[in-house]
Amino acid sequence: MGWEIRLSNSRGVPYFYNAETKESTWDFPSGMTKEEAEKLPGAHHLSAPKVPAGQVRASHLLVKHSGSRRPSSWKENKITRSKGEAIEILKGYQAEIGGSAEKFAQLATVHSDCSSHEKGGDLGFFGHGQMQKPFEEAAYSLEVGQISDVISTDSGVHLVMRTA
Repeated sequence: MGWEIRLSNSRGVPYFYNAETKESTWDFPSGMTKEEAEKLPGAHHLSAPKVPAGQVRASHLLVKHSGSRRPSSWKENKITRSKGEAIEILKGYQAEIGGSAEKFAQLATVHSDCSSHEKGGDLGFFGHGQMQKPFEEAAYSLEVGQISDVISTDSGVHLVMRTA
């Protein structure tokens, strides 16, 4: 098969590596079940994510508005919606998510105005002072797996999910 599980030095999280093809991926390789992954060399990395001291890991779903710091995104050159409209859109996503991490990642992949949409909204690990204050406060106040209410920053409005 060729796959093994390694731990990223930069992010402190497990990833899949195929020694035969030199391919690597953060996600389960296509067609691989969790049960199959648990039998791979390095599978112990799956159950014990290493959290750097004083840091958290979070994902977010960002909806920008015309008052955002940069009112454009990968999917819209010029964002003209109001902040109120952005909040209503985000509340719709919030209702759809209903606490599901999988649904959160799906919606972030398709709808988030952040480049992190490519990773299901995952922002990786960060420490104090690395994010805008309202975002940081929300991320640090959440328990792992918990999703915030709507958070407003200079970037737009967000739903934040703490992942580690």
